[in-house]
Amino acid sequence: MIQTIYYIILIYFLLGGIAFYFINRKKEPAVARESYTKFGVYFLIINALFFSITINSLAFHFIAVFIIAGGLLELTSLYRNSGFRNKRFFLFSVVFFVVLSIGFFSFSGFDKGLILFSFLVLSIFDSFSQITGQLWGRKKLFPEISPKKTVGGLVGGTFVALGSSFLLKDLYAGSTVSALVLAVGVIAFAFAGDLSASFYKRKFGVKDYSKLIPGHGGLLDRFDSLIAGGAWVALYVQLFSF
Repeated sequence: MIQTIYYIILIYFLLGGIAFYFINRKKEPAVARESYTKFGVYFLIINALFFSITINSLAFHFIAVFIIAGGLLELTSLYRNSGFRNKRFFLFSVVFFVVLSIGFFSFSGFDKGLILFSFLVLSIFDSFSQITGQLWGRKKLFPEISPKKTVGGLVGGTFVALGSSFLLKDLYAGSTVSALVLAVGVIAFAFAGDLSASFYKRKFGVKDYSKLIPGHGGLLDRFDSLIAGGAWVALYVQLFSF
C-alpha cells in the first residue's frame, strides 16, 4: 500500500514538473532557475517527510519539534530585527503559534496512516494551488497580504486535493464522509495558516522569515500550512474520535 502511494506521489511530481516547465519557459532565466530550485527542494522535503512518517514515525515526531522550535525562533527574530515594534501583535502571534504548535505536536504522534493521509492531502493542495494559480490564476484573493494567492489557485488546489483524498482513502481508518470532512478541514486550516504567516511577515515588512531553505525562505515559509493543518487534525480527533 505504501509503495503504491509513493508511486502516486511520483506521478504528481512528474505532472508538477511538466506544469512548471510550461510556467517557466517564457520567464527570465534567473526567475526560472529560482522556480526550479524551489520545485527541486520541495521534492526533497516531501520525500524526507514521507519516509520519516512511513519508516519510523518517531523521526517525524522529532522533525515536528524542530519545526516548532525553529518557527518560534523566526517569529522572535523578525520582532527583534524590527526594533521590537508591534509588541502586542507579537505576543498575540506567539500565543496563537503556541496553540497551533501544541496541536501539531500532538498530530505528529498519531497513527501513521492518519498522519500520512493528512500530510499528503495538505501537500497536494499546497503544490497544486501554486501550479494552477500560476497557470490560470487571475483574480487576486489578498493582494496586500499574499500577492501570489489567486481564486484560480485556491479552487484548483482544493479540487485536486479533495479528489486525491479518495485515492488516499485506504490510509484512513474512518468512513469516506469522515475522510472528506477531515480533508476539507486540512485544506481550510492550511490556507488560513499560510495566510496568517504571510500577514505576520507583512506586519514586520519582510518577504521571508529567513533564508534557511533555498527557494522557500524560512521554516515558517515552508511549514506554516503543515503546522495549521496538523493542528486541525488534532482538534478533529479530539472532537470526533474514531
